[in-house]
Amino acid sequence: MVSALWSTAQANISLLFSEVAFERRPAAAAAAGFEAIECWWPFATATPPSSEVDAFVASVTDAGVQLRGLNFYAGHMAGGERGIASHRLRRGEFDDGVAAAVDIGARLGVTGFNALYGNCLPGVSATDQHDAGLQALAAATEHADSIGATVLVEPVSGIEAYPLKLAADALTVIRGVREQTTTGRIALLADLYHLTVNGDDVARVIAQCADEIGHVQLADAPGRHEPGTGGIPIAELVDLLGEHGYTGRIGLEYVPSGETLAGLSWLRQLVPAFGTEAQIEVTQ
Repeated sequence: MVSALWSTAQANISLLFSEVAFERRPAAAAAAGFEAIECWWPFATATPPSSEVDAFVASVTDAGVQLRGLNFYAGHMAGGERGIASHRLRRGEFDDGVAAAVDIGARLGVTGFNALYGNCLPGVSATDQHDAGLQALAAATEHADSIGATVLVEPVSGIEAYPLKLAADALTVIRGVREQTTTGRIALLADLYHLTVNGDDVARVIAQCADEIGHVQLADAPGRHEPGTGGIPIAELVDLLGEHGYTGRIGLEYVPSGETLAGLSWLRQLVPAFGTEAQIEVTQ
């Protein structure tokens, strides 16, 4: 079972293949044996210039890979922001980012959009922020449905102000959104790393909530590096996902502990034919 699921692995090029410039990473992923990729929002603003969008789209199509996952615009990530979906005063910016992402998704075949919820805001009640988040995510879910894509909500670690830390937190939001819209699909993004670091019972989440999971990502812990560098029983958890009916892709969203290709040895051990001819010229 695990080999079948690993064959659906897709590289998160926001973290993998950092040996080369970002615009060359889709080609690097293809050379390494990946057929599909995902990434965080690759632009500085919610409404990037068309020239930047066209260049990004071309880098993916020219590489011959499929962009399956894309984050919505999430604010200033380097400054600690983790989304703006629940920030009522930034609703227009969020909607603009959703529209831009869906346009890109229509061109590249994106099937899942990760909507980071947003950090808690000083002076704003949790109830008001929750209501704002449900309204924005309901609209985003309907918009994503225009291209048959799913909106994903993710528990995240490392930022104390981010309120969705456990699967139950994200599912409360997801179920609230479903009460506000009758079209589109919104589901849980189960990142095995974030859930583990935040103290969730990942095996229980998989066993009880498999039908709520729209996408899976992984990294080992501690360190957020490739499987085998930490203590998460990743192969066992992927097997458990398969046993409970998960047939989606597995996003490799980890920070390589060294050179990306060398770090993929764990994947080749599970899928011997994976990336056997991979060669990447490492230049910037």
